[in-house]
Amino acid sequence: MTSASAGDRRSPAPADDGRGALRRVVPPARRFLARRKGVLVRLGLWSLVESAQAFLVGFAVAHAVDEGFLAGDTRRGLLWLAVALVAVLSGAPVVRGVFAQLAGLTEPLRDGLVRRAVDRSMALAALGGPGGTDRAAVSRLTNQVEIARDSFAGLVLTLRSFVFTAAGALIGLLSLHPALLVVVLPPLAVGLALFLLTLRPMAAAQRRALAADEALGDHATRSRAALRDLTACGTGPETERRGAELVAEAAATARVLARWAAVRTTALGVAGNLPVLALLVAVPWLRGRGVTAGALLGAFTYLVQSLLPALHTLMTALGAAGARLLVVLDRILGPAPVREAAPAPPARAPAPAGPRAPGARPAPAVELRSVTLSYGVRAEPVLDSLDLRVARGEHLAVVGPSGIGKSTLTRLVAGTLAPSGGEVRVAGRAVTGRAAAELAALRTLVPQEAYVFTGTVGDNLAYLRPDADRADLDAAVRELGLRPLVERLGGLDGPVRPAELTHAERQLVALARAYLSPAPLLLLDEATCHLDPAAEAHAEEALARRPGTLVVVAHRLSSAVRADRVLVLDGVAAVCGTHEEVLDRSPLYRDLTGHWHGEPSRRP
Repeated sequence: MTSASAGDRRSPAPADDGRGALRRVVPPARRFLARRKGVLVRLGLWSLVESAQAFLVGFAVAHAVDEGFLAGDTRRGLLWLAVALVAVLSGAPVVRGVFAQLAGLTEPLRDGLVRRAVDRSMALAALGGPGGTDRAAVSRLTNQVEIARDSFAGLVLTLRSFVFTAAGALIGLLSLHPALLVVVLPPLAVGLALFLLTLRPMAAAQRRALAADEALGDHATRSRAALRDLTACGTGPETERRGAELVAEAAATARVLARWAAVRTTALGVAGNLPVLALLVAVPWLRGRGVTAGALLGAFTYLVQSLLPALHTLMTALGAAGARLLVVLDRILGPAPVREAAPAPPARAPAPAGPRAPGARPAPAVELRSVTLSYGVRAEPVLDSLDLRVARGEHLAVVGPSGIGKSTLTRLVAGTLAPSGGEVRVAGRAVTGRAAAELAALRTLVPQEAYVFTGTVGDNLAYLRPDADRADLDAAVRELGLRPLVERLGGLDGPVRPAELTHAERQLVALARAYLSPAPLLLLDEATCHLDPAAEAHAEEALARRPGTLVVVAHRLSSAVRADRVLVLDGVAAVCGTHEEVLDRSPLYRDLTGHWHGEPSRRP
């Protein structure tokens, strides 16, 4: 029942049947090829040699049988076989000549795509602002450009080979006997038709796979660049969940591609095996129409040696390399997406959502409506139909045994965890699904493990409020009792090395940072656990004096006594009220109070 993904819905990508991509890719492809007519002519000449080679192999075998061995002329038969052998051996220089010309197409293509990808990324970066960075350019400059070059090279080789080899083989079949084409062509056509039906859906699946690749790379780049924000705001689990979703999406697109690959394999089987079977079955019929044994053997040679291998290579290349090439070229050559700069988070607390009639009560600082959360379909709920209202400016302490759901509650209110059911609102606004910048404007979460980074003292204190001046920083230092630590570090401009600070000192820095935060709601998840009782009391009293609302997961009884109200979570029914009211209504709170009083070091 847990719904960690409920707040991150993405609308499905619009369907694209490939026609739009073709319209965008074909014109530049024509211009590219038109500028390289010399290379194409030389490729065509080498391919004519390959066509003649394919023709000679089957033709020579047929005449070796009919005019040589079956006619009793062994010498003539061997001479024809020698012609076939020369035709086969001539394939090596043909391949060498083709590859020599292929570089004249593939390398200019790669260079042009790299320039296009760089220009596109630079154009987006020139827009400025947080929306101007094109993080997907990394995928285009590396993976996608190499895909385009390799796919283009494969297509040129296979298309050229199939066209000229098939021409030679079909002319050879026709020269041996026209009836051979009647038997061979129908299964070839059926296999090709089935294969062609897979091209469009495979291209669409390839497009989704590349989009998933870019989205995953974009997410990884953003997360790496925002590690400080993720740690300071407690949004690491949400970012991890989003990354898991993107990985799952990439895996799903791979499975779709695999299913279409299975259909393509079926088409290959039909086109690659049925012509041979049809020829075998039709032997009596062909013999009755005057087809000689040599012509039959030559026909089998054309199929097995030339036509079917070329067809298999063509279908494989079009089904995989062709779809990839079309999608990659569309993404690189297509217009750059327009990105709007994300709005800067408000410097102060946002206004309540919607207009409010005169005299109407303001929205509570925190409101939970029948909130339920379970970490699994069959797991017992950590929170079950919890209702809670925290007024603006109120100081609430949350208490309960370890593992009862106190930290879960703070994460729900912070918006870094989505409920399985119900609704969580802060300042009248639903927090589930909101962007990190919007959440940062609504609340500040200080976890138990305080986050301090390498930099100056002032940088650390002003992290959540970059516009804070020196007077603001001095006020925070004074209110939180941070003066001795700041002086020891060399003042506000002194360096902070996190490894040289104690846990308590790091927590004091994080609490002073939270004091300066413009967010109207502070959430302390046992954020004072490393402080001694006097320092904890001083810090909580300072944060309570700060304008806004304070919710504290209590580490000591004194935290609960200082609060305006106490929320007790016992796994059955939550109890909320003043310290005295909760003492009267909650046996668990009475037990906790006795436990706290039983430890002298934690006595209020």
